[in-house]
Amino acid sequence: MKILIAEDDRRSAEFIRNGLEESGHSAECVYDGRDALTYCLYNPCDLVILDRMMPGMDGLSVLKALRSSGRKLPVIFLTAMGDVDDRVEGLMAGGDDYLVKPFHFSELLARIAALVRRPQNAADITHLKVHDLDLNLLSHSATRAGVHIDLQAKEFALLEVLMRNAGRIVTKTMLLEQVWDFNFDPQTTVVETHISRLRAKVDKPFDTALIHTMRNAGYSLHAPR
Repeated sequence: MKILIAEDDRRSAEFIRNGLEESGHSAECVYDGRDALTYCLYNPCDLVILDRMMPGMDGLSVLKALRSSGRKLPVIFLTAMGDVDDRVEGLMAGGDDYLVKPFHFSELLARIAALVRRPQNAADITHLKVHDLDLNLLSHSATRAGVHIDLQAKEFALLEVLMRNAGRIVTKTMLLEQVWDFNFDPQTTVVETHISRLRAKVDKPFDTALIHTMRNAGYSLHAPR
């Protein structure tokens, strides 16, 4: 999943991002309410973790603007504002969940998983299938032809992006942005290295290759024609 963390406390934001990435998610941090709104309106995102008190634009205003624009992506408020009235206000404004600081990270992960299970929109897909390859986004497990495939966190995230875009070309830049969340040096081989590892697990043990290199364009995962 691609998750946006809108939190003005940089230390807290980095802690959350590291935890999400270790759990196999892709995460991006913004530290200002206006930046959060702009990101959600113009970038692909599956879920937002939103603080109430932020510079530029408070979290409640960000959420109201998102809902007014028609964006229905799940939003979890993560804030120190824990009074009952604050919670009611956040949920009535369109928030999907409300978690009060301090919090246990395991609970945050559980709430994210619970939101993913809700059939709200296309971003909430919990299971991907291409040919005989299956990816379970809830259990973070992969199988092909019924055989379990042991994937590391980044390999899982990479495969998820490819499967969400099955049949389409995904460029190296897109993979760097969606899986690693950093603007790497264009000469980096991190994508090629992980694609090679993924092929060794997803394609090599089977008769049919699903991951294809599109020369001078990127990569594509598609079923055999």
